[in-house]
Amino acid sequence: PGAAMESGAAAAGEGDGGFTSVLSKRSRRKRRAAAGREEPPAGAAMDTSEPRPSKRPAFPPVAAEALGVGKGEMRKVPVPANRYTPLKENWMKIFTPIVEHLQLQIRFNLKTRNVEIKTCQETKDLSALTKAADFVKAFILGFQVEDALALIRLDDLFLESFEVTDVKPLKGDHLSRAIGRIAGKGGKTKFTIENVTRTRIVLADAKIHILGSFQNIKMARTAICNLILGNPPSKVYGNIRAVASRAAERF
Repeated sequence: PGAAMESGAAAAGEGDGGFTSVLSKRSRRKRRAAAGREEPPAGAAMDTSEPRPSKRPAFPPVAAEALGVGKGEMRKVPVPANRYTPLKENWMKIFTPIVEHLQLQIRFNLKTRNVEIKTCQETKDLSALTKAADFVKAFILGFQVEDALALIRLDDLFLESFEVTDVKPLKGDHLSRAIGRIAGKGGKTKFTIENVTRTRIVLADAKIHILGSFQNIKMARTAICNLILGNPPSKVYGNIRAVASRAAERF
């Protein structure tokens, strides 16, 4: 019926003073599309028999040189005054793995008081700079060199830091008692949490630093938060032992 109307309109236009009707651009496009392809019947299934790749594409690993490793990237780790002496005493223990194993350059800048770690031409590993910076940062926070060295050797270890006042806004003697509950008599509570959750914990005044895997950090953080909130240590021990045994069964 649409085509009949158009032809009728064209005939009427030719009769009236020689005017011809012009088709709209949309109808022209429709006609071209209809001429170019025929629509399939209503009930017909779509043809999806195109060749599909049977395997995932295998891309070779990108070379370190292509990503710009060895072009002088640098990380700086600030050193507070109370960590100068330990850094000086343990410098060779820190220097050796970073230079020999990670193939990086390291120095202590006396003016800016930063440990500066830099990549060089021999650096091959992309993550070496980050590992070295984490290792030095862990030592500066107060961890033993042997414990911090695990950050270089293992991939799934992390550092987490928070303050007692992040959990509960305590002041004065209440804050001191909370820190005392976390440490325990002679550090007994802290050692117990470390051994059960397989983490390392540093108590630096009101700051708490935890080194370990993600799951273990979560367990240790929960135990410490419960102690800060006022739970007795015996109850906290029971809870973390139950959680640790469940985690061990799961793995």
